[in-house]
Amino acid sequence: MARVIDIDLTPEQYYVERQRNEAVARQLGVRVDDVAAVRVIRRSLDSRRGIRYHTQAEVYLQGERPEAISYAGNYRDCRNAKPVVIVGAGPAGLFAALRALEVGLRPIIVERGKPVGSRGRDLRPIVLESRVNPDSNWCFGEGGAGTFSDGKLYTRSTKRGNVQEVLRHFVEHGADPDIMIDAHAHIGTDRLGGIISRIRTTIEEYGGEYHFSTRVTDLVERDGRVVGVRTEDGRTIEGVAVILATGHSARDIYELFFRRGWLLESKPFALGVRVEHPQSLINSIQYHTPNYSRYLPAAAYSLTTQVDGHGVFSFCMCPGGVIVPAATDAMQQVVNGMSNSHRNSSFANSGIAVTVSDADVPQYEKYGALSLLRFQQEVERRVYEQAGCTTHAPTQRLTDFCENRASTRLNKSGYMGTTVSASLRESLPDFVVGCLQRAFRDFDRKMRGFYTAEASVLAVESRTSSPVRIPRGSDYQHPQLRGLYPCGEGAGYAGGIVSSALDGINCINAFVEGK
Repeated sequence: MARVIDIDLTPEQYYVERQRNEAVARQLGVRVDDVAAVRVIRRSLDSRRGIRYHTQAEVYLQGERPEAISYAGNYRDCRNAKPVVIVGAGPAGLFAALRALEVGLRPIIVERGKPVGSRGRDLRPIVLESRVNPDSNWCFGEGGAGTFSDGKLYTRSTKRGNVQEVLRHFVEHGADPDIMIDAHAHIGTDRLGGIISRIRTTIEEYGGEYHFSTRVTDLVERDGRVVGVRTEDGRTIEGVAVILATGHSARDIYELFFRRGWLLESKPFALGVRVEHPQSLINSIQYHTPNYSRYLPAAAYSLTTQVDGHGVFSFCMCPGGVIVPAATDAMQQVVNGMSNSHRNSSFANSGIAVTVSDADVPQYEKYGALSLLRFQQEVERRVYEQAGCTTHAPTQRLTDFCENRASTRLNKSGYMGTTVSASLRESLPDFVVGCLQRAFRDFDRKMRGFYTAEASVLAVESRTSSPVRIPRGSDYQHPQLRGLYPCGEGAGYAGGIVSSALDGINCINAFVEGK
């Protein structure tokens, strides 16, 4: 029978099996040779007072062996089952589809973008030619924006549902099992594409279907319920319900609701910049030594402060990562961060965002529920114009940004494209610039060395979350449109891969419970 212990280990003790077993044996008061196996079930890295892995582990002594863990899903053959239409193949849509297979519904996924393989080929023109395919880019296509991201899998929304269920599905489809135990798990851009395509294989194998390159233009209502969608090419796709999981950049869906007079709400979001440091500098700050152990991962950070009633916080921090041009249409410049599984780039980057509400931009009040969306669009357009109507990234050294002077020379950057020297206060709102300038100095008090000329500021980090909410009741349905389940980040009910996946699962569960 396994003994469950909590134990702190140095990085070397954690990764060198003999050292780990010796530490475990000392804590249990047994000989090291008596330890047959140690299976870690939870770990988190703490560098505040000496670098340690806080570890929870199952310990098996001689004659005992851990049982193999199965990650296989419990899906039903749904070829002849009732169909449910799922709009969007991001985390919310895909996990709604997997849950549908478990409860005996046939998922029909309608995705405006392309499968993950061909989608990847549409990224090159964005980087090299500033030419954006509005249906296939860093945000749109199979897997959603999460496919080309760090694949961060941690969430504070543990009350939404079973996070382990989401992680299990990822491992089932090829993710490293370590994501089940890490306090701050991630998958990596280089692995996400294969995982997403294997999820598609599972969905199709059990009777689900995909409609790629299919943009939804309207909803189909019958007898007071939403029963399907109409597409740009004139088709109608129907089912017993519609899960609307279009992501926070599908602005055409918000425009549809606004035009049709369906309930829609303005929602606070956050806007700012992406800050890039040499990864070696972040390692030195966080690990308190320039000679950190080869067993340690690229260091991360999480920062937050308050400035004049605005929250300013790090967002989507990517250790060992790169920055990408994430616009989804013409006349936009947007940046986002991503990193591969090994996080082995020379740069660390993070979004640093300032909270924005309707009170901050009263001049946009005339746009009603789309007020903050119009503000977001306007900022992205101004940054695009500042970049010479390209997806080049307007950039300043961090110290120059805070001291309101032009950068005569830019730092090397991991931006996948071209950086151009620009005064960001000319394109960003004054209140955002002011909050960022004060926050950066405050962050330096919390992380000595953060405020440095070695760091760069790139614009604009604007897709932190949706500036619009599609309302729903406690039954997860839109108040006016019965049978429609607004879901995930695009509906304003999630903020990341895991919370979006949980929301997709919950929408299917709500339909089953209320049907």
